Amino acid sequence: MGEPAPPAESDAAAGSPAAAAPTSGAPPEAPAWGQWLLAAAVLATYANALAGSFQFDDWNVIVDEPRVATVSAWWASMPGIRPVLKLSYAANRASGLGLAGFHAVNLAVHVASALLAWALLRRIAARLGAPPAAALLGALSFALHPVQTEAVTYVSGRSSSLAGALALGSALAWLEGRERRATWLWAGLSPLLMALSLGVKETALVLPVALLLLGAVAGPRAFSRRRALPAISPHLLVLAAAAGAFLASPAYRRMVSRSLELRDPWANLLTHVDALGWLAGQIVRLDRLNADPALPAVTSLSPSVALAGLGLLSALAAGLALLRRRPAVAFGVLWFLLWLPATGWWLPRPEPASERQLYLALLGPAWLAGLALAPWLAAGTIRRTGVVALVAALGTATVLRNRAYRSEVAFWEDVVSRSPHNARAHNNLGVALAGRCLTLEAEAAFRRALEADPGHFRAAVNLELLSEGRALGPRAPPCPGMR
Repeated sequence: MGEPAPPAESDAAAGSPAAAAPTSGAPPEAPAWGQWLLAAAVLATYANALAGSFQFDDWNVIVDEPRVATVSAWWASMPGIRPVLKLSYAANRASGLGLAGFHAVNLAVHVASALLAWALLRRIAARLGAPPAAALLGALSFALHPVQTEAVTYVSGRSSSLAGALALGSALAWLEGRERRATWLWAGLSPLLMALSLGVKETALVLPVALLLLGAVAGPRAFSRRRALPAISPHLLVLAAAAGAFLASPAYRRMVSRSLELRDPWANLLTHVDALGWLAGQIVRLDRLNADPALPAVTSLSPSVALAGLGLLSALAAGLALLRRRPAVAFGVLWFLLWLPATGWWLPRPEPASERQLYLALLGPAWLAGLALAPWLAAGTIRRTGVVALVAALGTATVLRNRAYRSEVAFWEDVVSRSPHNARAHNNLGVALAGRCLTLEAEAAFRRALEADPGHFRAAVNLELLSEGRALGPRAPPCPGMR
C-alpha cells in the first residue's frame, strides 16, 4: 500500500520617499507586449507539466475521494473543510478531461496569479517611483521560480496556487477601490474574493494585514492610520465569519484536536521556526528542492534553530524600520514574512513545511530581485543580456524540475535522492516500482525504508506482500507470478 502524506510571500530603485514622485498611485499604462510576454513565458516553462502524473496526496484527496467524484457528491458532503478547493476538484472530474484537465486548470491559475502579481507590483512601482521594469522582472521571477512547481505541477498543490490567485485578486480590488473610491470594489468584490480564498486554504487569514501593508506603500495618498481599520473592516467581518464557521465545523474541530496532540507548544515553536528557516533556504538552494522533505520535529533549542529565529526577527525589524525610508524594500521583506505559514505558530502540523507554502510569500523576494535587476536593463548590452540569462535560467530550472512529476517512480526517486533518511519516500518508491513489476528494485526500496525506520509498519507489510507474490493495492497491475 502506498502511504499518503498526513492530512492536513539609485534611490528610485530602492523606493526611497525622495524618489517617489508620481502624482497618482495608479500604475502607468502597461506595455502592450508585457502581459503576453509574461503569459507566454509561464506557458512555455510549464508545458511539460501537462504530462505529469498523479502523485502522493493526489490519490487521497482527488482520485480516490468519493466526495469530489461529482459536483452533486461535493454538495452532499457540505459543510466541509476547504469547500471551494473541493468544488474545483469535483468540477475537474465532472469535465471528463481527466488528468490533463487538472493540469490545465492548475496552469491557468498560475498564469492568472502571474498577471495579478505583475499588476500589483506595477502599482507599487508607480506609487514609489521604482523602475517600471522592476514589476515585470519581479512577476517573471515569481512565476518562473522552480520552487513554485509544487503548487503548479503537483495537482493537489492547487490549494496554494488557487488561494494565492484569489488573494491577489482581493488585494488588487481593494487597492483599486480605495484609489477610485469605488465601494463595490474595496468593500464588495475584495472581501468576496478573500472569502473564496479562505474556502480554498486558510492562509488568506493574513490578508487584512497584507492590505494594511499595501495601503502603507501603494495605497491612495489619503490612506492613514486613522482610516486603516475602517478600510479593512469588511475583511475583518469575513475573517470573523470564517472563524465562526471553523469553530462550528466538527471536521475542523477534529483536525485541530489531532494537531494539538502532535507536540507541545515549545516543541511546536522550535519546529515551526526551523521549518521557516528551511523554507527561506529553498528560495536560493535550487539544488535541494524536495516534494517530501520529512523535516523532523525539534524538541530542544539548537544553534541552527536559534540562528533561524534570529534571522526571522532581524528581517522583521529591518522591514519595519525601512517602511518610511525605503518602502519598496520594506514591502518585499514584510510581504515575504507575512505570507509564510502563519497557523504553524499555534497549530502543529504533521508535516512542518512543504514548498507550496512559499507560493504567495515568494512575491516578496521576487519583487526585491526585480528592484535589483531593473537598473541593469539600462546599463549596457552585457548586463541586459545577464538579466535575460538569469530569467531564462529560472525557467530552465523549472522545466527540469517538472520532470520529477512525470511518473510516480521518477517522483519518489527524486525525493529519496534528496532525503535518504525518509522512510516514507523509500516505501512509496517501492510501491511505485512494484506497480511496474520491478520486484527486485521494489524489495530493495522497502528494505531501505526499514533501515531508515525499523518500525515502519507499511514498509514491513509491503515487503511481506511482495515476498508472497501478492498485489500491494487495488491499483497494482498483475505481474508475472503474482497471486
